[in-house]
Amino acid sequence: MRRPMFLFALLSPAIAACGNAGAVAPEAVAVATTGAQVPAAEIFAAAGFTLADGKWGKCGDPGTLSYGPGTIAQQGDFNGDGHPDAIVVEGGTYCFGMTGTGYTLVSRQADGSWTIIDERQGMLTFLETRGSDGWPDIEVGGPGFCFPVIRWNGSEYAHNRSEYEGKPCQM
Repeated sequence: MRRPMFLFALLSPAIAACGNAGAVAPEAVAVATTGAQVPAAEIFAAAGFTLADGKWGKCGDPGTLSYGPGTIAQQGDFNGDGHPDAIVVEGGTYCFGMTGTGYTLVSRQADGSWTIIDERQGMLTFLETRGSDGWPDIEVGGPGFCFPVIRWNGSEYAHNRSEYEGKPCQM
C-alpha cells in the first residue's frame, strides 16, 4: 500500500493565498519516529531555503499568485537509520511548471550534519518497496498517467521503473 506524503504540496498555493495557514512555524517540531526535537529553521536551512518576509523560499518565485512558500510536509526516520529526515515542499507554476510543486528530501547524518538526499519537481509519494540503505522508493507524480519511480542506489535516487496506480506503464 502506498503512503502519500505529498498531498499538502498540491494544496500549498491555495493555502498560501489564505495567509500561509498550516505552514510549520520556525520553532522546534517533533520527529514522528524518534521523538527528537528538530528546529524547523535547521531543516529549512539544510534543504537550501532562506527566510524572507517570514516565509521560507528556495526557487526564486517573484511572488506570483500560484506561489506557495516552503513548508515541512513530513518528518520521520524514512530509512530506519535512527536519524531524522524531512520533506520540504514549495509550490508554484513559475518554478515548477504544470506540476506546480517541488520537494527537497533531507536527512541528518550520524555526525549531526544534514544532506540533501533528493530534490526535484513533482509530488513525492513513498512506496512500500525499498532501495539501498533502507530508503523507500519514490513515485514522482505530476500531470499525466504514468510516473517515474526512483530508487536509492547508495549514492542517489535514480530512475527504476514507471508506474500508474501500482502497475507498470510506458513513459
